[in-house]
Amino acid sequence: MTPSEPKAQEFERIVPMRLQRFLARAGVASRRGSENLMTAGRVTVNGVVVSELGSKVDPLVDEVAVDGQVVRLSDGHTYLMLYKPRGYLTTMSDDRGRACVASLVPHDRYPGLFPVGRLDGDTTGLLLFTTNGDAAQRMLHPSHHVWKHYVALVRGVPTAEQLERLRKGVRLDDGMSEPCEARLLSADDAASVAVVPEGMPYGHAVVGLSIHEGRKHQVKRMLAAIGHEVVRLHRDEFGPLRLTSVQPGCWRMLTDEERAAIEAL
Repeated sequence: MTPSEPKAQEFERIVPMRLQRFLARAGVASRRGSENLMTAGRVTVNGVVVSELGSKVDPLVDEVAVDGQVVRLSDGHTYLMLYKPRGYLTTMSDDRGRACVASLVPHDRYPGLFPVGRLDGDTTGLLLFTTNGDAAQRMLHPSHHVWKHYVALVRGVPTAEQLERLRKGVRLDDGMSEPCEARLLSADDAASVAVVPEGMPYGHAVVGLSIHEGRKHQVKRMLAAIGHEVVRLHRDEFGPLRLTSVQPGCWRMLTDEERAAIEAL
């Protein structure tokens, strides 16, 4: 057997392959997301739009592009971290013309990029984007208990008894919340800077809260349940990721260590 034969045999096993499978393996999007790209007319093969889901391609011969950007099997998945500022919706488009996080990330360079989970429009902090649908599902699935840490500026100062109620779980309109971690933070705590950049307002407090659930407006509702309205909310941790080395409104690629931690979930 010559040195070139194993490589030739390797490609022989994957040729031809369905176009949506090719796109998923190239890291463009999940299989379902790749099908959506095709039916939207955003995928071309050798310069011709291909929307037929049963179409097949030869990775050795055919040139596949999404929105004009050529993709290859060797490209791999994309992972990046955005520091979401206030006033942006966690969606890739909005029919009412409101500001979306899509305008802050290079989705034209990485077709199929999408946010993992969401943050409210007035919530700032760590938002993960990827083209890996499987990894995103693992990050969000309840069985994995991925922890998220939030920092909240609230009206009033929670008592020790109220914080203990949070830790044990509070009753919400959709059931009891799971036990969590909760503590008061000082104004000069590094985590507090995002919500009190000019110091602690009179009659307010900063609460650090770690949860592993993902209900809508959950942190705001939990703090409201103990009598404290959230004024500002910021997320600085999501699973193995910490919001570091990135400024508000900017993004960075994940490090090799961060990628490995996500893919190991």
